[in-house]
Amino acid sequence: MKRFLSFVMTFVLVLSAFVGCSKPTSNQSQDINQQGELKPEEGATIVVWESQGAEGDFIKYAAQEFEKRYGIKVKFEPVESTQTVNKLQQDGPAGVGADIIAAPHDQLGKMVAAGLIQPNHNPERFKKDFLESAVQGVTYEGEVYGYPIGIETYALFYNKDIIKQPPKTFEEIIEFAKKYNNPKEKKYALMWNVGDPYYSYSFLSAFGGYVFGNNGTNKDDIGLNNEGAIEGAKYFKSLRNIYDVKQKDANYQFMSGQFENNKAAMIINGPWAVAGYKKAKVNFGVAPLPTMNGKQPISFSGVRGLYLSSFTKYPNAAKLFLDFVTSDEMLLKRFEMTGQIPPVKSLMDKPEIKDDPIVAGFMAQAQYSTPMPSIPQMSLVWEPLGAAFSAIWDGKMEPKEALDKAVQTIKDAIATQK
Repeated sequence: MKRFLSFVMTFVLVLSAFVGCSKPTSNQSQDINQQGELKPEEGATIVVWESQGAEGDFIKYAAQEFEKRYGIKVKFEPVESTQTVNKLQQDGPAGVGADIIAAPHDQLGKMVAAGLIQPNHNPERFKKDFLESAVQGVTYEGEVYGYPIGIETYALFYNKDIIKQPPKTFEEIIEFAKKYNNPKEKKYALMWNVGDPYYSYSFLSAFGGYVFGNNGTNKDDIGLNNEGAIEGAKYFKSLRNIYDVKQKDANYQFMSGQFENNKAAMIINGPWAVAGYKKAKVNFGVAPLPTMNGKQPISFSGVRGLYLSSFTKYPNAAKLFLDFVTSDEMLLKRFEMTGQIPPVKSLMDKPEIKDDPIVAGFMAQAQYSTPMPSIPQMSLVWEPLGAAFSAIWDGKMEPKEALDKAVQTIKDAIATQK
């Protein structure tokens, strides 16, 4: 609850004026040049792994600007941010991994335990100038590791040309679907990636389900099959009546494509999708997730960060790029390119951020969000929980049976780590 309240308070204060941005410094004074910046290694070339799309486009833009200023080449290689950790675990020891990777914060514990990343080289700058929740998200056991570049949660996107005002309840969506749905034309009132536990977790949380107890830190207290979670899974299953598509087909690509083509009235998605929908000229808004039987869904919140590989051959050059890419100028440009909220205090009062209705929609949902657990055991949750949602949606298993199986699988996997 403390972590949740911390995240809420950060977003409540997010429109307050913050000033001051300290110039990055290094703890390694012997590696500082006369300009107070890190001295890069001779012949350094940096490789960055980040998702393709708007996020990758930003890295490419930052790389060009960095090379202009410092003469150091930065190569962008497209790797989905959810896959970078596993790839670094394989490629890093072989000397062919990236110098810097992007990753969601729930992977932090796993990265630290495996020795894949180095601590943040200037944590005091981030503690001073960045939002507290963002710094907490990239901190593990009291030490700051990551370089936060965005705070994100998912919310309800709605097509303003189809539905003028966002619904407050799922019951409204169900009623609207009775008139709007046309399966032959693949038109649906609501679509989302039903088999992805990142999104579908909100159905469990609305009724009292949770991943790990004690604010996501107690691996021995799993709440994914408690009474509330089972009730939420039943509600999730009932929505097959308004989105009658098999799980394998009710995926992200189908959902996003139908929204771009004005076939989906509403979808559940995150800020990473904003740039694409604007480019597709969809007339859309963003609002908090509607209630379910009067209960408010709690979405996962995440801190998107960059991390310095333990295997880099050019640590100074990589740190210099990390300082550069997390500057106010670059993160404001990233917001412009991706629509993702920059976690910097001094940027929150910028008109292009505080007056943006899309940002306001995500901030409204953020007060009903909880950070994804970042302990190493979180990596063991996604696959069995996703399998449970898939089995429930396709009618292969009843909610209690599916969730009990998922939790047992998670417990067994945790036991093998001991």
